[in-house]
Amino acid sequence: MPTNVIMPQLGESVVEGTVSKWLKQEGDSVQEYEPILEISTDKVDTEIPSPASGILLKILIPAGQTVERGTLLAMIGQVGENVASVSHAPVSASSVANGHVTPQQAIAPAVVADYTGHVTPVVARMIAEHRLDLSKIQGTGREGRVTKKDVEAYLASAPAGDEPPPWETPGSGDLFKSTQDYEDTPTASVASAPTPIPVGTRNGASVSSSPASVSPSPAASGELVPLSGMRRAIADHMVRSKHTSPHVTTVFEVDMSAVLAHRTAHKDTYAKQGVNLTLTAYFIAASVEALRAVPYLNAQWTDNGIFLHNVQNIGMAVALDEGLIVPVIKNAGDYNLLGLARSINDLATRARGKGLKPDEVKDGTFTITNHGVSGSLVAMPIINQPQVGILGVGMLEKRVKVITDQFGGDSIAIRPCVYVSLTFDHRVVDGAAGDAFLLKLKQTLEGWK
Repeated sequence: MPTNVIMPQLGESVVEGTVSKWLKQEGDSVQEYEPILEISTDKVDTEIPSPASGILLKILIPAGQTVERGTLLAMIGQVGENVASVSHAPVSASSVANGHVTPQQAIAPAVVADYTGHVTPVVARMIAEHRLDLSKIQGTGREGRVTKKDVEAYLASAPAGDEPPPWETPGSGDLFKSTQDYEDTPTASVASAPTPIPVGTRNGASVSSSPASVSPSPAASGELVPLSGMRRAIADHMVRSKHTSPHVTTVFEVDMSAVLAHRTAHKDTYAKQGVNLTLTAYFIAASVEALRAVPYLNAQWTDNGIFLHNVQNIGMAVALDEGLIVPVIKNAGDYNLLGLARSINDLATRARGKGLKPDEVKDGTFTITNHGVSGSLVAMPIINQPQVGILGVGMLEKRVKVITDQFGGDSIAIRPCVYVSLTFDHRVVDGAAGDAFLLKLKQTLEGWK
């Protein structure tokens, strides 16, 4: 009997995903646990392994289609096996969880009923961002539920040219009108509705009405590169962040002599335990100490007040060929340096191998980006909403410094240094608090033992 490939539930709140790419085609031989397709969600691309060895007999969901968890995606069997006509209606969650899914269950059509009003967090955010009337959108999901694809189709068919909200009109309105990402809002607070960014449509996809979205001249010579799901998500998130928070950046210089001496003394010991001790572990550990000293950097703005997080969930930006992804080390304050280094190795490796789960890029409270790996000295990164701050780490290089000894005498020395920048939300944190954060970070790194 053929084995079914089922759309998994990739996280607690992730109930649908888009088939972004099939890595195998019908008729190809596959091995158990070999990646056969990629599923894309709002936050991460995930490779789905084959549940069995055999031949990919039939692909039921083509690339580009968004489906719910439990949907039959494909069938794997042996050469000559007969694959009956099947549909890709979702099966019960219990059947998927227990692995008891048969072709007969998959054949059963979904029962269409009146729309119940339930939507996923992704759809809720899109509805709020674009100020849409949910009752006007035709749902194609189970029981008439409105899916992400339905909203995208509605936006593509909506007439362009709607008047932008007053705060988006130059010369008037509230420049820093508050917005909020409902998907990341803590349950203990109530946030205001997001401020919509004016959109139009192009090739069936919503786009910002900013000058950057203007089509090139017909006479222009060049090539149009289609936007990947990740690139579009990054663009939307960055624009929303700049419209949300008044960004301020402060920069300190850090002498890394103590950290490098510690790393040299311990990296071989860590390597024997299968851990690569990178400088990122030190910066995360120092950030935890700085967040404890200045808790308003480990917070979130809401209209009812400033929500202070009790734990430090540190996101670390990882560069991929198609964009940037930010896996999160949850409860980073609970780890020692070895534990942080091990978590960093694991998340970075799986991020580059498309092995992250959507829940592993959620719920960050502070973010670190190491732009220095490409030679950059100083940067002013954009805040990862709904967080309050993001730390930028520049390139490590030797610099000539004037060193003052305990008796007040000066001497010239060469020291390994980096510039660290903190970009923060000025609604929550003022300059003094931002500087206090970086001073604590600097003192922790320069005094490492």
